[in-house]
Amino acid sequence: MVEKITFEKKEKLDFRSREAYKSLRTNIQFCGSEVKVIALTSCTPNEGKTSVSFYLGEALAEGGNKVLFIDADMRKSVLAGRYGVGKIKGGLTEYLAGRKEQQKVIYQTDIEGMDIVFSGAIAPNPSELLGNDRFQKLIKEARENYDYVVVDTPPLGSVIDSAVISPMVDGVVMVIANNSVSYKFAQNIKQQLERSNARILGVVLNKVPMTGKKYGKYYGYGKYYGKYYGNYQREE
Repeated sequence: MVEKITFEKKEKLDFRSREAYKSLRTNIQFCGSEVKVIALTSCTPNEGKTSVSFYLGEALAEGGNKVLFIDADMRKSVLAGRYGVGKIKGGLTEYLAGRKEQQKVIYQTDIEGMDIVFSGAIAPNPSELLGNDRFQKLIKEARENYDYVVVDTPPLGSVIDSAVISPMVDGVVMVIANNSVSYKFAQNIKQQLERSNARILGVVLNKVPMTGKKYGKYYGYGKYYGKYYGNYQREE
């Protein structure tokens, strides 16, 4: 029997933020029916990647889809603590290391339609674990049992985990915080993904201050505005 958990600290988004994630959901869906497994990464920590990943998963579930959220940041995950789920008995690390079976690390959440795999214990060798057959098996079976799989991965500018995962997924979304990294650095990260044969679905520009300005097509994420650039093209 799948264990149930509750997100005690999940932020209640305002109307603009909810509409923003619905817009992001629509952009993902317009990428094609074959795009079911989506990884999200960033250039550096603290760009809001985990929040964007989580609320994208919620938006997909609210759209009537069955969603599996996989927290693949086994180095420094903040998900369980941020959203207040208490102690987790087993997660992705334990499954990949062969210490837990798949059904023991998938939790049913209080978000209707969304299940989750937490990162589990901090692993000394996450890149090697993510590259093994058990992770490929998890993705393969999730693809068969869910409408969408959202994978939150570590920043590619810090570690290579996202590049290891990207060939196994249908597409990658980059989350970039406004004024946090240089254009050249972002391009370097994009090229790393391309070298790993990743299909880049687009970019979410996050943490754009909305005070005193009008952003037109910008989409709101939390207390910030963000914009989705499909296929990495900046079209106004």
